[in-house]
Amino acid sequence: MNSTTKEIDYGALRPESWLPTSVKEMKARGWDYVDVVLFSGDAYVDHPSFGAAVIGRTLEAAGYRVAIVPQPNWQDDLRDFRKFGAPRLFFGVSAGAMDSMVNHYTAGRRRRSDDAYTPGGRHGARPDYPTIVYSKILKQLFPDVPVVAGGIEASLRRLSHYDYWEDRLRPCILADAPADILVYGMGEKPVTEIARRLAAGEKIGDITDVPQTAMLRPLAEVPAVSDADIILASFADCLADKRRQAANFKIIEQESNRMEGTATLWQVTGKAAVRVNPMLPAMSQGEIDASFDLPYTRLPHPRYRGKTIPAYEMIRHSINLHRGCFGGCAFCTISAHQGKFIASRSKESILREARQVTRMPDFKGYISDLGGPSANMYAMGGRDRDKCRRCLRPSCLHPSPCPNLNTDHRPLLDIYHAVDALPGVKKSFVGSGVRYDLSMHRTGRPDVDAASRRYNEELITSHVSGRLKVAPEHTEDSVLGLMRKPSFTLFGEFKKLFDSINTRSGLRQQIIPYFISSHPGCTLADMAELAAKTKALNFHLEQVQDFTPTPMTLATEMYYTGIHPYTGRQVSVPRSPQQKEAQRQFFFWYDATYRASIIRALHAIGRPDLTAKLFGRKPR
Repeated sequence: MNSTTKEIDYGALRPESWLPTSVKEMKARGWDYVDVVLFSGDAYVDHPSFGAAVIGRTLEAAGYRVAIVPQPNWQDDLRDFRKFGAPRLFFGVSAGAMDSMVNHYTAGRRRRSDDAYTPGGRHGARPDYPTIVYSKILKQLFPDVPVVAGGIEASLRRLSHYDYWEDRLRPCILADAPADILVYGMGEKPVTEIARRLAAGEKIGDITDVPQTAMLRPLAEVPAVSDADIILASFADCLADKRRQAANFKIIEQESNRMEGTATLWQVTGKAAVRVNPMLPAMSQGEIDASFDLPYTRLPHPRYRGKTIPAYEMIRHSINLHRGCFGGCAFCTISAHQGKFIASRSKESILREARQVTRMPDFKGYISDLGGPSANMYAMGGRDRDKCRRCLRPSCLHPSPCPNLNTDHRPLLDIYHAVDALPGVKKSFVGSGVRYDLSMHRTGRPDVDAASRRYNEELITSHVSGRLKVAPEHTEDSVLGLMRKPSFTLFGEFKKLFDSINTRSGLRQQIIPYFISSHPGCTLADMAELAAKTKALNFHLEQVQDFTPTPMTLATEMYYTGIHPYTGRQVSVPRSPQQKEAQRQFFFWYDATYRASIIRALHAIGRPDLTAKLFGRKPR
């Protein structure tokens, strides 16, 4: 049973322990103004997993007075937007920890009935496209105050992008959101630099060179020829020719995945041009420690007392070890936002947070997750960094692990051991997705390979809470190649290892695989094979989903354009609701409701041989 904020011991903390969310709280600090007001589509949870808290605490640590307005009402007299007045430096706006359209709608474009980032899980606490809505309101009320946009929604919509929910190509979000500047990716360093320069008297329109920012500029500023600039196909050209959009994406992804950004991207959009400055290198250990070591209460704001915030319940006793992911999965946005290179916290920083977790009044001795974007990429990266600086591969694991990649799991095992040794910790679990292609990879280095074997053993015997979640995503190599995922045969090997270790250790644990239907390049025949192969492994699939196109992923570009951006080849795409449902039904071959439809589909695609594999005999 989930706990609620009613059970949290707020009496041990002063109201000033949180950033102010009201004028009363601001005055309790002795302030008569604030430097920055942050507007967020999420509830305010003062925890390093919530973006508004991270940016607020970062600016506070830099000496600025920061207030937060969580989930402002955009449908009344706009009092939430007025209450702090004009800040000294700027307003910040973010849709929250998710793109609002992913938050609001299912893969079938149906409105969701709940919102995990809202007290009580209720829906309707934020508009569609809050970045646009909040920016327009603030510019209407305070036209002279700079507006800085950030967060996932703004980050992944920084250039022309396909919007699945409107089924159209949209321009850079700044064409619709009247923000002065957009911070993409992890925003601590760019937003602090913007604040510093505004405080020094610079005008927001003159701040055009901060890394990891984007802004609209006059067409006259677009360079003719420059080694330091890349001119993308214009938004109008991308609308007219999907191949131009696909070609743009390849450039954007490669620049996002560089170890050190080198080029400024330009895209003409209407009567202006979007300027996107290069991405920053991954944070150093000291920098990421500084962010996670900020004085978070790790609790929801007291204003939510008695209400459950589902997203917080999931992570309240978890610890994030690193940022970034070098997996490069075609349907994932992590590298586009956090980068491909791993920024790992120090052991000391992780243990400080673990001790803080053990002091939480509701902590029962179990850390729910010691993980990250991918659970077992901690402290990994290229051995020869010069090679990494030249590399343009979108994935360090596909089509096979890079020979330069250090896959040593010993630093991660050391973290597990140190956390488990803390007083008050009974057990730590790994709830994040494990990359078994990392832990199963054999390098030929005896010490590294021995550590990988030990990692798998300790993971399965000591850090699984009954069910281990992994993501093979599909069974067919043609689809997995487009997904940038390893062959399903490797999952079969991992499952054998999992079962063997469980048997040997007297454990009765389950492995829970995740699968996707309707991914670009996936056919009915592929789904039929998936059904047969997963049945042969005794799976009745639970964790399944229909592919949902989200901005700035390879899979979304293939879905929209029908073209693979890296090869230029055509890709078949299941788009209609009927095509999607025809694929999805194969997940549930064991449900009699779908049997007749599946048999008809198997005959239609010339695969009646699979009926016996799925249903035990060849039905009439």
